[in-house]
Amino acid sequence: MSFSAILVLEDGSVIEGTGFGAKEISVGEIVFNTSMSGYQEIITDPSYAKQIIAFTHPHIGNTGINNEDNESDSIFASGIVIKDLPDHYSNWRATESLESFLKSKKTIGISNINTRALTAKLRDHGSLKACIAPGDKSSLSKAQEALNNFSGLEGLDLAKKVSTKNSFIWKEGIWPNYLDVKDDKLIVAIDFGVKKNILRLLRKHVGKVQVVNAQISFDELMKHKPDGVFLSNGPGDPEPCDYAINLIQQLLDINMPIFGICLGHQLLALAGGCKTYKMKFGHHGANHPVQDLQTKIVYITSQNHGFAVDLSSLPTNIEPSHISLFDKSLQGIAFKDKPAFSFQGHPEASPGPHELEELFIKFNLMIENHAKKN
Repeated sequence: MSFSAILVLEDGSVIEGTGFGAKEISVGEIVFNTSMSGYQEIITDPSYAKQIIAFTHPHIGNTGINNEDNESDSIFASGIVIKDLPDHYSNWRATESLESFLKSKKTIGISNINTRALTAKLRDHGSLKACIAPGDKSSLSKAQEALNNFSGLEGLDLAKKVSTKNSFIWKEGIWPNYLDVKDDKLIVAIDFGVKKNILRLLRKHVGKVQVVNAQISFDELMKHKPDGVFLSNGPGDPEPCDYAINLIQQLLDINMPIFGICLGHQLLALAGGCKTYKMKFGHHGANHPVQDLQTKIVYITSQNHGFAVDLSSLPTNIEPSHISLFDKSLQGIAFKDKPAFSFQGHPEASPGPHELEELFIKFNLMIENHAKKN
């Protein structure tokens, strides 16, 4: 059932709309996402923790929610902002509406918002702290109080908050044939907010996957006797994650094969001596052109990050592998003296293009070549 709601931004803007989902005040950094499909995968991506997602595509919710497309078991986004909420949903796999899904996960949404104007504001001013609150402008004081108590994402370690509490083995491959997997290697995936489709692709292309907590120690990790280590995506600022950076440095010291995505890419870079910075409004969408600097091939990629690695900070033993054609920001690195590489975007898609699935194959080949040399 819908209700009156307001969207309050840190620049003083107050926008009235129609609330849906959970009737609760929520705060976060508001970012815009340009994907035209895949809203279910987006809102269940743990990388969106403490963020409010403003969808630029006007049709969000048309295909409902199904039991197969969640990228985690919850909604980590603080809320969503859309133009229109459909009265009905229709899809052969759908089991419930977007509205009921948000309500069951205690997440608020707001519709009847001019998302074009909002996106233009965010592009001009950068990402802003925001609050969605039930009620009309009479609720403004409570919304502003909640907004004032939110410090923003810079300096915020969220990886340890969204990470799995217990280690577990991931078994399934990719949809629709979940049994199409490899078993000849063991990968330890460090969960900083991992998406399910990453784990599926590791099973398809590399081997068995042991998922572990973000704060695992080096000794505990090595008890699993991994053939390689995967550093997952995740939310927040990478710099405060000193526990992860220290662990990765230890893994680099023993020449462990490493592949990182998103936050994992940033953490690998920090462990190698690079620097990171907060972007103006980040990259969030499924239509971002990225160039492979070696082959010059351009890929259309899925992206979701608000921090990036500073290209000018790379030491001599790390080379850039990919670059964004939107803003020339760094999209990938490779160590010259270690079996380690990473990518800023999301080669697992979900949603988005699958053009860079080849990076999982590259990880598998790197592990095999490393094993031959040792």
